[in-house]
Amino acid sequence: MTVRQRYEGILTWFEKNAPSASSELKYSNPFELLVAVMLSAQCTDKRVNMVTPALFAAYPTAQAMAQARVEEVLGYIHSVSYPNAKAEHLVGMAQRLVREYGGQVPDNIDELQTLPGVGRKTANVLCAVIWNQPTMAVDTHIFRVSERLGLTTNSKNVLQTERQLTRYIPAQLIPKAHHWILLHGRYICQARKPKCEQCGLQNWCRFWNLNHQK
Repeated sequence: MTVRQRYEGILTWFEKNAPSASSELKYSNPFELLVAVMLSAQCTDKRVNMVTPALFAAYPTAQAMAQARVEEVLGYIHSVSYPNAKAEHLVGMAQRLVREYGGQVPDNIDELQTLPGVGRKTANVLCAVIWNQPTMAVDTHIFRVSERLGLTTNSKNVLQTERQLTRYIPAQLIPKAHHWILLHGRYICQARKPKCEQCGLQNWCRFWNLNHQK
């Protein structure tokens, strides 16, 4: 099986079986998604969704959050991972949004990464989810699942994974493919005990075929 054949088979399966895959973070505008993604670093979406309603009610805009004290924001997000750093980043991000971008979230990776606490992965998520740009955000799930399936080979870091995936996935599918692979890793191809018997990708999966050769 060639690499392109593997990609074609896997993407076709996802298109048929998960046509409406999307982010599990709850948000209603670009600013809210940016905040939610920043909070989700090394934290579950479920936990973030528990925290954000009250946070968004208190600070519905960048202008409102920019005027908050870090300690005030911390009070709303104390149950997420690394709350002190994230509270500081959120206030700093909001202040820069107001100062440099009129409170509007920029729509490109380079400008997004000038915001405190915003790295390439977060910027990629925003560009893909909000503006449907062909940017592939790679988290631990996507890094692991891509290598197991055989979508990547000997990828050493998330940037290498991103480059291999965007090379073979058609640009128009990249935003949705991010969710396909991520959710597959979250619920089926889990880190410690992948649910291979329940997986519909066995025909194309390098891990399955290497471990189930007759």
